[in-house]
Amino acid sequence: MTERKLKRPEVLAPAGTLEKLKTAIHYGADAVYIGGDAYGLRSRAGNFSFEEMEEGVLFAKKYGAKVYVAANMVTHEGNEKGAGEFFKKLRDIGISAVIVSDPALIEICATEAPGLEIHLSTQASATNAETLNFWKEEGLERVVLAREVSMEELAEIRSKTDVQIEAFIHGAMCISYSGRCTLSNHMSMRDANRGGCSQSCRWKYELFDMPFAQEHRSLTENGDVTEEFSMSAVDMSMIEHIPDLIENGVDSLKIEGRMKSIHYVSTVSNVYKAAVDSYIADPDNYVCKQEWIDELWKVAQRELATGFYYQVPTENEQLFGPRRKIPIYKFIGEVLSYDETNKIATVRQRNHFKVGDEIEFYGPNFHHFEQTVTELKNDEGESIDRAPNPMMIVTMPVAQPVKPGDMIRKKKD
Repeated sequence: MTERKLKRPEVLAPAGTLEKLKTAIHYGADAVYIGGDAYGLRSRAGNFSFEEMEEGVLFAKKYGAKVYVAANMVTHEGNEKGAGEFFKKLRDIGISAVIVSDPALIEICATEAPGLEIHLSTQASATNAETLNFWKEEGLERVVLAREVSMEELAEIRSKTDVQIEAFIHGAMCISYSGRCTLSNHMSMRDANRGGCSQSCRWKYELFDMPFAQEHRSLTENGDVTEEFSMSAVDMSMIEHIPDLIENGVDSLKIEGRMKSIHYVSTVSNVYKAAVDSYIADPDNYVCKQEWIDELWKVAQRELATGFYYQVPTENEQLFGPRRKIPIYKFIGEVLSYDETNKIATVRQRNHFKVGDEIEFYGPNFHHFEQTVTELKNDEGESIDRAPNPMMIVTMPVAQPVKPGDMIRKKKD
C-alpha cells in the first residue's frame, strides 16, 4: 500500500497585540494575522504600530512563522489616501501578505507595493471557483472563502482551481452575510465596514406584541419567551472535522478572534496544531481526541457549531432559549520562570486566585496538569494567602516542571 502524501495546512491564528502574536506562535500557530493603524476592520483590537510589526516579524521568523496584515475595510471616497505608502512600508518590514476586500486597495497594493502578497478577505464573499480564478488573474495568491460556503462546495471549488484556499475553522460567526452588516451603523453610528462594529447583533433585545391601536405588550416580561430576543449566532468549531478540511485541500485553517485574550489564543492554537499534526502523521488511524474538544470548551464564550459547512444553520445555531451549561474557566496567570531544584514557579498574576484553589497549568504540545495552590509568596518572599493585584509577581510550589510561557487557569467560582 502506497503512503499518502497530504499537504499540511497552516494553522492561522489571530493576534490583536504583540503579546498575543508571540503567544499564538509559541503555542503552535504557523502564521498570525494582525491589524495596522489603518485600513482594517477592528479599530478596538489593539492594532500594531510599524515598530511593533517589525518586532512581531522578527519573532515570527525565528520560529518559521508568517505575519499577515488585515486591511479589509470598505473604502469610501478619500479613505484610500496613503494606502500606497502603507502597503510599501508593510512590504519593507517583512509582512508576508495583506488581507484585502476592496478592489481599490487591491489595485493600490498591486501597483504601488509590488512583491507584497495579496489575499482576498472573506468580506468579498468568494463562493465559487470562477471567482477564485478571477482573483488569481488579478494577481492574488490566496482567497479566504466566504463563511457561507459548504464543505461540498469547498471540495468542488478545490477541484477547479489551484488558488490557495483559506477557510475559517473556529470562532465567532457574523449573523450577516459575509460580515457585510450595517446594523452597527444604525444602532450606534459606528461603521461596521470601516472598523467600527459595535456588535449590535450581540445585544439583548426585548420582544413586543404590538396589536393595532392597543398598548404594546412585552412578551419577555410575561414569560412567554425563555430569553430576550437575539440575532446572535453561536460560534464555529471544526475540531471534529479536520480530516474533511485537509482532504479537500484547504491551505490555511483560520481561527477568528483578534480581540480575544491570550488564554483563548494559546488554547485554540494549541488544539488545532495538535489535531493537524496528528492527522498528517497518520491519517488512516486518526482519532479526534476528546481532550481537544474539552479544551476548546474551556475558552468557549458561546455554544459551538459547524456554521454552514454541513447544513444551512437553523434556530439551533442561534442564541435562542436556554443555553447549554458551559464550564467557564478564567485565566489567572502565566509562568515567568521555574526553579528546578526547589520546584518553585515564578508567576505573573492575571486574575485573582488564592491558597486552596484548584488550578490547571497548561503549555504548548498539550502539557497539562492540575494541582492545589498550597503556598504563595510575594516578590519580597513574604507568605500571602491570595494574589489579588493585577500583574503582581508571586512564587508558588508546583507539582510538575513548568516552562516560561506556560499558562494557569481555574474554574470560575
